[in-house]
Amino acid sequence: MDQAPDSAQQAQDLPGCYRHPDRATGVRCTRCDRPICPACMVSASVGFQCPECVRTGSGTGHRPDASRPRTLAGGTVAADPHLVTKILIGINVLVFIAVQARPSLLNDLYLLGSWQSTPFSPVQGVAAGEWYRLLTSTFTHEAIWHIAFNMLSLWWLGGPLEAALGRARYLCLYLVSGLAGSTLAYLAASPSTATLGASGAVFGLFGATAVLMRRLKYDMRPIIALLAINLIFTFSPGFNISWQAHIGGLVAGVVIGYGMVHAPRERRALVQYGTVALVLAVVVGLTLLRTAQLT
Repeated sequence: MDQAPDSAQQAQDLPGCYRHPDRATGVRCTRCDRPICPACMVSASVGFQCPECVRTGSGTGHRPDASRPRTLAGGTVAADPHLVTKILIGINVLVFIAVQARPSLLNDLYLLGSWQSTPFSPVQGVAAGEWYRLLTSTFTHEAIWHIAFNMLSLWWLGGPLEAALGRARYLCLYLVSGLAGSTLAYLAASPSTATLGASGAVFGLFGATAVLMRRLKYDMRPIIALLAINLIFTFSPGFNISWQAHIGGLVAGVVIGYGMVHAPRERRALVQYGTVALVLAVVVGLTLLRTAQLT
């Protein structure tokens, strides 16, 4: 089973407002790019600006039809910046409860490449057309310790990332990272190996967090240490961990995270969602390749 990374909550806090350093914020002035808290936001024709830019004439002042405040990655600032993370945790918990109530349900949800119980029984797995397993396996857990580690990690890593990226971008990051982890497991593991857990998606959040911390010029040593520790566990014998899911999710998270936080402002959405589409295209291509090998 997969094992999720430890907490990196303290290392990935959002930057403080340039006038109120104790107030964390994911919103930046559209003119000077300095972080600003709600008390310092001045509504402008495009986004929000800081008091200095407005005072010096760079801003356009308050307008009733001004755009809503934006996160670091250009997403809309929401009243509840952790809503998607809460929903994802809720889905994982509900699936876990359903599996505990009906254990046979697990056979239809976990990742399986290709398997036939008897010579005359139907073939099961992704190679048999059950592509949904690439996604359902990322919401499936069997042991209480497994889901506990993954959900704690999802909360610690996902909450700040959702606040920094915005809901839509964050959800794309989570789902595509999970699919990338499943795809590498499908490609590199034995076809009869059953894989399950949200660790691939969580490792994607891990990779994006590292990219975000570098973008904000935070001390990288804590996140590097956490990554090294988790990779040691990933490749240690005897833990029954799908290293393919971890590495696939991590690589996808780094690539998507880089596209999210480094996209040029004038083409931000195009670059961000284009990066997501590119990673998703690779996922589909590798899945088709592996399916062709197994059929």
